Amino acid sequence: MTTAPDRPAVDDTLAGARLDDRYELAALIGRGGMANVYRARDTVLGREVAVKVFRAAGELDDPERRRSETALLASLTHPALVMLHDASRDALTGRDFLVMELVDGPNLREHLAAGPLGADDAAGMLVELAEALHVIHARGVVHRDVKPANVLLAPSALPNRPWRAKLADFGIARLVDDNRLTATGRLIGTPGYLSPEQVRGEGARAASDVYALGLLALEARTGEQAFPGPGIEAASARLVHDPHVPATLGPDWRALIVAMTARDPADRPTALEVAVQASTLIGAEPAGASGFDELTQRDLTSHPAQEPGPEPHSSEAAPEADEPTAATKLLTTPVSTSPESARVPSGAGRTRPAAHADSGSRDGRGPSGLARWLVPVVLIALLATAAFAFLPGLLGAGGSAQEPALTPLPVIPGELGVHLEQLDEAVTP
Repeated sequence: MTTAPDRPAVDDTLAGARLDDRYELAALIGRGGMANVYRARDTVLGREVAVKVFRAAGELDDPERRRSETALLASLTHPALVMLHDASRDALTGRDFLVMELVDGPNLREHLAAGPLGADDAAGMLVELAEALHVIHARGVVHRDVKPANVLLAPSALPNRPWRAKLADFGIARLVDDNRLTATGRLIGTPGYLSPEQVRGEGARAASDVYALGLLALEARTGEQAFPGPGIEAASARLVHDPHVPATLGPDWRALIVAMTARDPADRPTALEVAVQASTLIGAEPAGASGFDELTQRDLTSHPAQEPGPEPHSSEAAPEADEPTAATKLLTTPVSTSPESARVPSGAGRTRPAAHADSGSRDGRGPSGLARWLVPVVLIALLATAAFAFLPGLLGAGGSAQEPALTPLPVIPGELGVHLEQLDEAVTP
């Protein structure tokens, strides 16, 4: 059983008593529906143990059955099981008691008072507890009371793991006469964690432990009990609806807990299947996070020298920034022409004629955008006119033919006129 160093001791009449002339009871460290738990010392073996003393006399009233069940439960060993050492009755007080391994640490219910577990801690705990249930189920033992108060957190020697989970109180129903308890209206189990079949009075089975473990895992991740409230209300609630498993836990966690808490026992996984699946959750990243990071990094490195272009104009609305399907991408655009370079005329470096020295645009920035586009077109037209003018002389045909008169060029102000005059001077004989 368990004891926490900072847990205050509770006065009890049996504190200081010596049971079976062997176990010296010290402080009361826990209370349950049927028994109290004491920190004790085994004077024969010289070790500290936990002793669970039943409140009513005669709970373990069949000595032969008690011995056989104790031998079975003591043979079930697993690191996540609290070991049972002995089961006996004190002749002086007539009280039945169990002697178990002492775990110096809080239980899970106390630990969750400070907040829910992280994903890795919860997954590691789920693996340990599911393995422990698999061991006892394989030997025909059903726990019947899986809940946070029965999960003890033993200190761990590993620096990255502060504690390890241990399941306590397994097999109590086999030591106590279950038929007699049912006849007197007593039920082993906690209303907030009973399976639907237990609530219906169909009895507990291995799948019932898996259901309770699913509720425990959900509480460990969220910090909230799935079916709170008074006993009858909490027990009957699961007959009409399933526990709420928030999507924020991620699809893998959600799928596992939903399967474990299925209302039909046949739809639940076995304890071993739970352990295998829970082991894959340790160290798992949230879904989609790594893929988004890889896509962003790939886009950033594939276009190292490009600048993002202007936003395209479209009738379709752009996706929202927080939309999960909107991937981060860089738009490739052609390299734009610098405005400063466009202002430099093709005839830069030549001396302008004095007549046109002050013939620029009014703002002094040179020709307009339309003039820049017209310059090549006018130059091509002038070259074609000059070619036709000199064509007869070059071919030597019809020496007597008259040369056509040249039409004077129109006067065009500004820098375009300068280009026309320069071209005219170049082609005039």
